[in-house]
Amino acid sequence: MKLFSNIFTSLEQGLQYSTMKQNAISDNIANVDTPNYKAKSVSFQDTLQKATKELDGLRTDPRHFEIKAKTQNPFIQARSNYLYNNNGNSVDMDKEMTDLAKNQIYYNALVERLNGKFSSLQSVIKGGQ
Repeated sequence: MKLFSNIFTSLEQGLQYSTMKQNAISDNIANVDTPNYKAKSVSFQDTLQKATKELDGLRTDPRHFEIKAKTQNPFIQARSNYLYNNNGNSVDMDKEMTDLAKNQIYYNALVERLNGKFSSLQSVIKGGQ
């Protein structure tokens, strides 16, 4: 028996992604003056696009297209094709601060949604009071 619905799993995965992104942004900001440091990014969009191209679908007719499944998690990769400083550093401080703000908004939205779900459960447990 599953205690929580799939929404809790999805929210948890979203929070894990946001945490991974926060760590990458923090590393980039901390190393803004480190020579030859390559900025990190969490590539969820690329992973999502690859995964949606390779979904496993049910074929009810032989004329349907075959779709294969391949699940991937977000991963951190270095952005080495940009140089913003003469010392070989690829950290763009404006981009990092923008990403930091967007990630914070995303994280807060997930936490609010999770709190709402737990409040609903608490209300149900108390009998709607």
